[in-house]
Amino acid sequence: MTRLNTTRRATLIQSAAGLTLAALSLMVSNAWAQTSAPANASISAWPNKPIKLIVPFASGGANDLLARAAAEGATKVLGQPVVIDNKPGAGGTLGTMLGIKSAPDGYTFLISAAGVISNTMIKKSAPYKDNELVPVVMIGLAPSIIVTSAKSKNTTLKEFIENAKQGQGAHFATAGTGSTPHFVAEMMNMKYGTKLIPVPYKSGSESSTAVMGGQVEGTSEASIVSLPHIQPGGKFRALATTWTKRMSAAPDLPTTAELGYPDVQIAHWAGIHAPVGVPTEIMDKMAAAVDAAMKNPEIANRLKSMGIEPIGGTRASFNEFVNAERNKLGAIIRASGMKED
Repeated sequence: MTRLNTTRRATLIQSAAGLTLAALSLMVSNAWAQTSAPANASISAWPNKPIKLIVPFASGGANDLLARAAAEGATKVLGQPVVIDNKPGAGGTLGTMLGIKSAPDGYTFLISAAGVISNTMIKKSAPYKDNELVPVVMIGLAPSIIVTSAKSKNTTLKEFIENAKQGQGAHFATAGTGSTPHFVAEMMNMKYGTKLIPVPYKSGSESSTAVMGGQVEGTSEASIVSLPHIQPGGKFRALATTWTKRMSAAPDLPTTAELGYPDVQIAHWAGIHAPVGVPTEIMDKMAAAVDAAMKNPEIANRLKSMGIEPIGGTRASFNEFVNAERNKLGAIIRASGMKED
C-alpha cells in the first residue's frame, strides 16, 4: 500500500512538473509574441518620421551632391523627408563616428566613401573598424581625371608616365594620405614604374591650384572639380579618366584602360552605410528607394551633366563592390607602406 502511494505521488509530481513546464513555455511564447509584434509593426511602418543622412564632409563636394540627389529621390519614394546633416571634420572621421554611434532604428544613415574602408588600414589610431558599419546601397561616383597644367610638356598619359620614370620622377598633388589621387600615384608607381612623389595638400581645390601654378606636375581629381578647368581655354589638360567607362559629361576623354593602363582604376564614390543592428527589411527598403532615385531620369541627367555617374543597385551588389574595394585598396596600402599616424 505504501509502495502504491509512493508511485502515485511520483506520477502526480511528474504530471504537475509537466504542466508547469508547459505553462512556462506558453508564457514565454506569449511574451515573445507580445514583444516581437511591436517590433514587426515598427519595421512594416517604416518610415513614419524623417530620415537623416550624415555626410562626413562639407557641402558642395561630390559626396554631398550625391547625398542630396539620393535624399531628393528617396523622399519621393518613401513618403517621408530624407534630410542631409553635414558633419565635416578629421578627414571624415567625425561624421563616420556619429553614424556608427547612432541608434540602429533605420532613421540615421551614413554617406560613405572609400575612406570608410581605407582609414582603418592607414591610420594607426583609427577610432573605429569598418565592420562597425553595414553596406546598404551605392549611390554613385565621380570618376577621377588625371590632369596636368595646360602648359605642361606632357600631352598624353603615355608621355606623362614615361617622363615620370626618368630622373628624380615627378611631383603629384594629393589631398592627403589615402586620398584618391594618392592611390592613383601609387597605382602608377607600382604597376607602371613611375617615380611619382605624392605631395599632400589640405583639399582637392588646393592641389588643383598647385597643378595650375606649375608647382607639381599633375594630380587626379574628381570630375566635378576637374571638368570646369578642362574646357577650351581652361588651365587643365585632361589625360584620362580612371574609371571603367567613359564619362557621360566628357565622352571624348578616354579611360586609363583604353590607353593601356588598366591597373589605374579608382573613383570618388559615395554610398550609404548603416550602423550595426538596423533590421534587414529596413535596409532593403532604403536600398530600393535610392536605386529608384538613381534611375529617375531627371536626377540621373542632372548628375551626369556635372560629371557624376548615378549607380544605385542592391544591398548585395554594394556589398560586393565594398569587398572588392577593400581587397584592391588594401593591397596598395600594404605594398606602398601607406600609413598615417
